[in-house]
Amino acid sequence: MIYEKQPTTINDQIAQLKARGLQISDDSVARHYLSNISYYRLAGYWWPMQSDKVNHSFKPNSRFEDVIALYNFDRELRLLLFDIIERIEIGLRTKMIYHLSHEHDAWWLEKPELFINTREYIKTLAAIEEELERSKDIFIKDHLKRYKADFRFPPAWKTLEITTFGSLSKLYGNLKPSVKSKDTIAAELNTVNHTFLPSWLLSIAQIRNICAHHGRLWNKNLPGRPNLLPRPPAPWIKNVPPASQHHMLYIHACCMKYLLDVISPGHHYKIRLALLFQKYPNIDLNALGFPADWESEPLWQ
Repeated sequence: MIYEKQPTTINDQIAQLKARGLQISDDSVARHYLSNISYYRLAGYWWPMQSDKVNHSFKPNSRFEDVIALYNFDRELRLLLFDIIERIEIGLRTKMIYHLSHEHDAWWLEKPELFINTREYIKTLAAIEEELERSKDIFIKDHLKRYKADFRFPPAWKTLEITTFGSLSKLYGNLKPSVKSKDTIAAELNTVNHTFLPSWLLSIAQIRNICAHHGRLWNKNLPGRPNLLPRPPAPWIKNVPPASQHHMLYIHACCMKYLLDVISPGHHYKIRLALLFQKYPNIDLNALGFPADWESEPLWQ
């Protein structure tokens, strides 16, 4: 089959949406949004409103303004979570620098004997090297200039400051169980030992990338699956959703809250999340996996 669809004008896009049953009360408003937010970006938000996914016909009472409200809600949700993840990322980075540098030395990340999967380790190290080469940070440029005869990376407390969350999570997850710091870091984050934390970090890093690239979180089939603790030492949720629902945001949002309680006590994550939900009362939280009584769970108290 050959793809034969041709580009359409914004006026044609509006006419097509109307013909398919989407209510548009003001063409000029729709024209403004479609001029600044692409048709296929918005399509992710009106997709659940369609009763026929083949012919793209909409359910009765589907409105363009609801699509925009959903889009704006998702944008604000991404901004909120990006801020939360930043704190987790900085906390993880700090603990990795401190504990691993003291257990080994400042160049522990260049010791392949500390890692399980050599191939994955080499790939991660190559990504970090690219980050160093691209870095415009003065402390990196100054180090490379001053110590140009030293072919090692800058020490961990410099190199890891410009390393992405994705590379950090891969480095941590790939550490051998015999590396004591792997358990120390997990214990400090109330995740007991290295068995559980790697999957949490991986899923959070994936969500961070979605946020950074302005992807959709609402009604999203998230790739990560956190390995949950059977007996968490800190407050957790009583009604844990089944594994079949772990592709939804709720369980990941819970993992973030659990880590944030250690890294940034006194945060306002729950308040900000609740206010966002109140601002958009028509948003279906089931599409994010949030139960109606989520605020009453011990974790969210």
